[in-house]
Amino acid sequence: MPIHKTKYSFLALGDSYTIGESVPDTDRFPMQTEEILFTNKIETYPPRIIAITGWTTSDLLKGIEANSLNHDFDIVTLLIGVNNQYQGKSIKNYETEFFELLNIAIGCAAQRPSHVFVLSIPDYSVMPFAVGRDAEKISQEIHCFNLANNKISKAAGVHYINITPISKRAARDPSLIANDGLHPSGKQYALWSQLLAPEIVKVLK
Repeated sequence: MPIHKTKYSFLALGDSYTIGESVPDTDRFPMQTEEILFTNKIETYPPRIIAITGWTTSDLLKGIEANSLNHDFDIVTLLIGVNNQYQGKSIKNYETEFFELLNIAIGCAAQRPSHVFVLSIPDYSVMPFAVGRDAEKISQEIHCFNLANNKISKAAGVHYINITPISKRAARDPSLIANDGLHPSGKQYALWSQLLAPEIVKVLK
């Protein structure tokens, strides 16, 4: 059931993709999502972000534990896993820890799964960073990690935002790539936000 407040709270959990490595703070996808929500007459407090470049699921669990979080956030996003893949962590380990993180995210949303939004892992195999690496292997492994987080998300009844196809457009559109040659540009994050924000609007309006 939609809730109606003067202002909504927003928690974003993740890694470099959530803090917007190599782009201005205003280009981070939580901030761009906040702007779109505002145009839809939904005002939020500044998103609270718990994310560090390089974090795996294990790191995010520790990061959450180190922070004092409320359990009444109106919007919670979760995007995590690329560093599990990059560091060669197992899918089994990822499934276990992602499941735990998703339960924490639901708890932070006052046990409302409909207020939780999982974003798929971007495919960095198309980025300049991956030149000279086994791009096909990277892409296939990320696909497997996304199969896992999608299945867990669907079972939990949360929203699943598939931004991976957008990330693959960077293969033919350099404007979607940040200056570091690895992370998305603000333009790409804007495309993510354009998928995410309408789903949030449906829940809150």
